Formats: sequence, C-alpha cells, structure tokens
Amino acid sequence: MLGMATRTTPTGASAARERLLATASELFYREGIHSVGVDRIVGAAGVTRATFYRHFPSKEDLVEAYLGVEDANIRGAFEAAEASGAGPRELVGLVIDGLADDVARHHTRGCPFINAAAEYPDPSSGVRRAVGAHREWFRSELRHVLEAAGAPDPELGAAELVLARDAAMVGGYLDGWERVRPAFVASAHRAAGVPIGDDPAGESDVQD
Repeated sequence: MLGMATRTTPTGASAARERLLATASELFYREGIHSVGVDRIVGAAGVTRATFYRHFPSKEDLVEAYLGVEDANIRGAFEAAEASGAGPRELVGLVIDGLADDVARHHTRGCPFINAAAEYPDPSSGVRRAVGAHREWFRSELRHVLEAAGAPDPELGAAELVLARDAAMVGGYLDGWERVRPAFVASAHRAAGVPIGDDPAGESDVQD
C-alpha cells in the first residue's frame, strides 16, 4: 500500500526546531491553528520564545512549515509507491488504498489543508498559497498516475479523486472513518476509470 504511515519533519533541522514543529503540528491539527498561541507551543516544546523566533519569525511562518511537513509526507509516500515496482494499474489501487489508510491513521479530524484554509480566508496569505500549491501538486500527481494507467480522462479522474478525498476526510471526521471508508474506496475506483489489479503482460511499464 501507499506508504503514508511515516510522518517526518525536514531532515537537517535542529532539535529545537523539530520539537517546535512536531509540537505545533499536533496542536494545530487537534485544536485548530488560531486557538493555539505561541506561548502554548513554546511551553509544550520546552524551548524559549527567543528560540522560537530564531526559527520562525512569526506564527504564520510556523503554520506554513507545518503544512510543509504534511506536503512532504504525502510527496514522499507517492515517491515510495512509484518506486515500488508496481505496474501502472496496480499503482492506482495502491494510491487509493494508501489515501484511505492515511485518513484512518493520521487525519481523523479532517484535511489539515482544508482546516488551515478555513482559518486563513485571505487568498493572498502565505498559508493559503501553501494550501493552493499543495492541492495543485496533488491533483497533477493523480493525473500523472491515471495517465500512466490508461485512464480515459485523467484530468477529470484526478479532479474527481481530489473531491472524493476532500469529502471523505470531512465525512470521516463527522461520521467515523469505518462507515465512510467503503464509500470512498468505491467512488475513488469509479473516478479512476481503469481496471484495478495486476497489469496485463507487457503493459507493466509506464510509457512516456
């Protein structure tokens, strides 16, 4: 399955920065961004305010870094899946299952990008730009996977998969993921528009 279970912070970061980012990520996702102040993060991470501002000039910089970790995790998961040797059609199934597993393990309170966008309504803010960049990449990556698998309309299929995941993350939070997952998986397979499973002989290589 798509390896979305691994959660990381950027390599090479200082120990204090990693603690700040890990602490803020947990609090932001669990309690909301605006409800968690700098003092709370500093205290929970066990650093000083001076240390905080040395790494993050403002709280918004920290929020953008938090979203950067979420973005890096899913990018890494796609890279790992694509390097697994799965054929193009099999990869579609791995992606769908991986997205479902990611919600179950890490995103039981909805999408961190949607949640952040709801708290930052100004489309010109750095946070909203980060959200937009992630969603554009995510949509294009799904389109690439569907194109390689021979989907009849990769552009539309990718857009439908994004919408299906958006809805699933909200629905999973409200109704419970065990109830929502079967509907998400079924709708995602329909949106993909390609047979799921092993590739026929001779069709396992991605064509440029």
